[in-house]
Amino acid sequence: MPQAKTVEWETPQELFDRLDAEFHFTLDPCATSENAKCSKFYTKADNGLIQSWKEERVFMNCPYGQEIKDWAEKAYAETHGYFGNRAEIVVGLLPARTDTQWFHDFVYGKAEIRFLRGRLKFEVDGVPQGSSTFPSMIVIWRRAI
Repeated sequence: MPQAKTVEWETPQELFDRLDAEFHFTLDPCATSENAKCSKFYTKADNGLIQSWKEERVFMNCPYGQEIKDWAEKAYAETHGYFGNRAEIVVGLLPARTDTQWFHDFVYGKAEIRFLRGRLKFEVDGVPQGSSTFPSMIVIWRRAI
C-alpha cells in the first residue's frame, strides 16, 4: 500500500461548520496559518501538545502519523484535569482505527464516538481532494466532573 505524501489533512469546511454549530470551538491546536479553523490556533512551531487547552472548546484534526497517539492522550488528559488543565471539550476528527493501542487507551469507553458514513474528501487549500483511503470518526472528549 503506498504511503501518503503528507500526514496533514485539511478538514472539509462543511464538516467543521456542522461541528462548530454544535460545539462552538475556541481553539484549533493542530493548524497552519493557512488552514486554521479557529481564530486561536497553534501551529507546528507552537506545538499544541505542550500548550495548555484550559477552558477551551477544542477542535482537533491532528497529523495522521505516529503522533496520533500523543494527540489522543493530550485530548483525554486535557478533559480529565491532568497537569492542572481542564479543557471544556475536545472534538477530534480521527481515522477510525479501532485496532490501535491509542484507540483503546484514550478513546474507547472514554469518549463519545461518531463514525462517519463513507469516506471524507479532505481539502488542500480549500479544494476537496479525492476520497480518503480510510474511514473517519468524530471523537468527543468531555470535561470530567
